[in-house]
Amino acid sequence: MYTWSTDQVDPRDRFDYWREVRAKGLFGVTAELEPGQRRDFFGAFSLRKLGNAGLIELRASPYRVERREADIANARSDSLCIYQQLGGGGWFSGVRLADFSVRSGMFATSYADLPYRTAPLGEDGFHLRILKVPVADIPRPPAGLEALVPQPVQARTPVLPLLESCFRDLVESSGAASPTNSTPLVEALAHFALMERGVLRPGSRLAQHALRTGRLSLARRLIERYLSRPALSPALIADMLGISVRHMHVLFEATPTSFSQTVAALRVDRSRRLLREAPDRPIAEIAFASGFDSLATFYRAFNAVEGMSPGDYRAIQRAEAVER
Repeated sequence: MYTWSTDQVDPRDRFDYWREVRAKGLFGVTAELEPGQRRDFFGAFSLRKLGNAGLIELRASPYRVERREADIANARSDSLCIYQQLGGGGWFSGVRLADFSVRSGMFATSYADLPYRTAPLGEDGFHLRILKVPVADIPRPPAGLEALVPQPVQARTPVLPLLESCFRDLVESSGAASPTNSTPLVEALAHFALMERGVLRPGSRLAQHALRTGRLSLARRLIERYLSRPALSPALIADMLGISVRHMHVLFEATPTSFSQTVAALRVDRSRRLLREAPDRPIAEIAFASGFDSLATFYRAFNAVEGMSPGDYRAIQRAEAVER
């Protein structure tokens, strides 16, 4: 992970440095800001390499951005970009696209080497993430990518929940994760973007592979969301995903643990955390808050993982806390 901010530059030079070194050199854009506002400018970004792809998070006070033909000629990217707006909002415009804006939480996609203009909607400035995936790294990229002007991902598109879940997986994964671990997520995100833009058929083999990756990601998130429900079942999660129970089991067959094993492990993990964080909370309450339907089931599951009872585990944690 590489991080940088204008705090490392003299205030008098911050915007000029950002414009000439970061904007032009790293992002391939032209940055503009009135001279009277430059001394108060702040900008920061992080860059995480995922093989040849890159995940960027950018924060900056307001300024105007334009990717011109000259910028494209000087810094070609040949990448598919997936943007996530994190705060405030952003406005986009260009010769070949209708003006649009994105609000916090929204996504947009584009081919990198097309002209556009953008600016934040408010005084909060920029706060967004950008995943840049080289076209050369997209398996069998379909024709038509070069025409993908910036466009927001439509709220009702079926792939949006899957795209959101995989994007969160990518962001939340450890910075030490190897590119090999990130590759399936990066490929799935690229294919979701192409499906949403209509250049990849949902029934194609590549699209189906992306859908499996996305559904598994979202299934795990739904399991965690409803973990405290004793009635949590493959049928419940399958219904939320709009797939069959058999398909749900097939998703987990490609992983080290089955659906039921995944649920059991997460429930024990939650109970462990609650035993540490709430030392006075009754064990029975912790068992039911973790989704176990009986104390007997909880004790069996906990002992199978920890080799001791929940009470013994709590006693050890208390003793270690006193020693610290």
